[in-house]
Amino acid sequence: MKWKDAPVSVAVIAQKDLQNISTTTLLPAINAVAGVRMEERSPGSYRLSIRGSTLRSPFGVRNIKIYWNDIPLTDGGGNTYLNLIDVNQLTGAEIIKGPSASMYGTGTGGVVLLKSQQPVLSSSANSFNASVSAGSFNLLNEQTGFIHQQNNFTTSLQQSHLQSDGYRQQSAMRKDVVKWNGSIQLKQQQLKFLFFYTDLDYQTPGGLTKMQMLQNPQLARPAAGSIPGAVQQQATIYNKTLFGGLNHQYKINESFSAETSLMLNHTSFTNPAVLNYENRDETNTGALTKIIYHQKINETDFQWSTGAEWLYNHSRIDDYINKNGVADSLQLKDDVYANQWFGFSQVQINYKRWNLNAGISFNNQSMHYKRLTDANTNYVNTNNQNFLAPRIALLYKINQNISLYSLAAKGFSPPSLAEVHPQDRIFHSELQPEYGWNFETALKGDILNHRLQFDFALYDFELQNAIVIRNNLQGAQYFVNAGSISEKGIEVWAKYNLIDELKKFVKTADVWSSYTYQPYHFNSYVQGTNNYAGNAVTGVPKNNLVLGIDAETKNNFYLNILYTQTSSLPLDDANDEFTNTSHLLQLKLGKHFGMYKTLMHVFTGADNLLNEVYSLGNDINAAARRFYNPAAARNYYVGVSLKL
Repeated sequence: MKWKDAPVSVAVIAQKDLQNISTTTLLPAINAVAGVRMEERSPGSYRLSIRGSTLRSPFGVRNIKIYWNDIPLTDGGGNTYLNLIDVNQLTGAEIIKGPSASMYGTGTGGVVLLKSQQPVLSSSANSFNASVSAGSFNLLNEQTGFIHQQNNFTTSLQQSHLQSDGYRQQSAMRKDVVKWNGSIQLKQQQLKFLFFYTDLDYQTPGGLTKMQMLQNPQLARPAAGSIPGAVQQQATIYNKTLFGGLNHQYKINESFSAETSLMLNHTSFTNPAVLNYENRDETNTGALTKIIYHQKINETDFQWSTGAEWLYNHSRIDDYINKNGVADSLQLKDDVYANQWFGFSQVQINYKRWNLNAGISFNNQSMHYKRLTDANTNYVNTNNQNFLAPRIALLYKINQNISLYSLAAKGFSPPSLAEVHPQDRIFHSELQPEYGWNFETALKGDILNHRLQFDFALYDFELQNAIVIRNNLQGAQYFVNAGSISEKGIEVWAKYNLIDELKKFVKTADVWSSYTYQPYHFNSYVQGTNNYAGNAVTGVPKNNLVLGIDAETKNNFYLNILYTQTSSLPLDDANDEFTNTSHLLQLKLGKHFGMYKTLMHVFTGADNLLNEVYSLGNDINAAARRFYNPAAARNYYVGVSLKL
């Protein structure tokens, strides 16, 4: 559907938007979306939240479903390794905000749909591209790609390498990615395939106290008492993942079509951490299928979709004592199986100015756990969760350019494997799913001859059994259900085309802004003798403002400026420590050249131009008040790309 005709809060990120500021990370593009927050605790270590906090994600991406070219990237344990992806290999993304269980299963956060679509060249053609960039902290990023199109077959092979010494001690990273994807188009069928291998390692410097950050923000977590520091323990994450996926679309006749996706991947994960040394071997597989019926009669357009999805994860987890970065004596061996599936059905009816969308899904998750190092033990099972999640939305087109919609949706999110089996190495089978109803109203569209686009949304999501993070006396993380959370918010996005005159020196200029207001608070939350009811939800800024300017001249120079202001946010449930308001200014300047069959692009940019001392990813509820992971100081980069 067109963005303004869809009865859901969705942000569309084009390929140009992905690289407006940075060619090495998704952060600037995703954080420009109202209601969405992506954090980076250290280079390569990402967290992502949609309309919510990172209470459930000390690291990684949870409570959000992610698909790449319609193939599930999220595994059966509820985790997504978003850091495996190279931003240069994406051509766009769509972010659906709020519960979407009626089509995408479990999750109270939302859905991210990543795209790697290849351009249509001609009936037979080849294209080659390459780029290299370098910057502060010995940053080096290079990528090459080859696209071949022959009649109905299109294929793309891409390779990339990214490395950096990092701003802080113990924050170097290296990532190598090889990706092969393509499609075969037949008369009434299309087969898409996606394969990639990522070899990623990134050091984890750990959190600092506020005093440590202000005294030396480049410091890694120091030793404390009998607990060694991050440098001594050589704290690092090594992730080697091989992923393969297929998507088949078949048009049965004029009314019926079918779509099926298959996914299989293997991850070898090693993590010498401050408190332990972990080896993890993961195998993931999944499948989804759906049948779509579409019929148009006079002014009524009817579409019905029904299908199912299944995701499976098997993890072998071995824990050792970490002795200065080397695995020492064995502590435990665990064997864990995670299985989740859902079936759904959804109808969509368009009649004149009205659009009705209604659906429901039936969701189930189970886990089986056994500690292999304990004699005479049987598998422990979590309770199977059978949960119905309905959704209904109604949109009215005020005119051809403006739409108003309201929706009600029930969200359901079971604990992920990393929450049931967290750092304290206790299998928390008592952890229950979080759930709640989301009510939303929004107005979106464009006015002034399409020069001003806007999206204004109000929502109220009342979350029950919220899953939050805690730390034991040794600093190991675990999770508990924390009563209820009130998540009421406002999201505003607007973009105005100031200049659109191809003959003028400045031929295009756009100014845009997104604003998020999230006064979230705990309705009921008692932890021991502490009652946190009424406190602001940990890790959520009440206000977030993003301002952007994009301009291009007739001789193909361009300038992109991005300013982000994030208000202070609570770092623990007690609300007795807050971050300072941060101000982040970023800039990118470049020029495009064209000669014969070659396109060249040179660019330079800067990050944190105001040289703020701030934390881009906080360790909430951290032991010993080590909340802060300082982001890089002012830094620069320069690069060039070539396309034949």
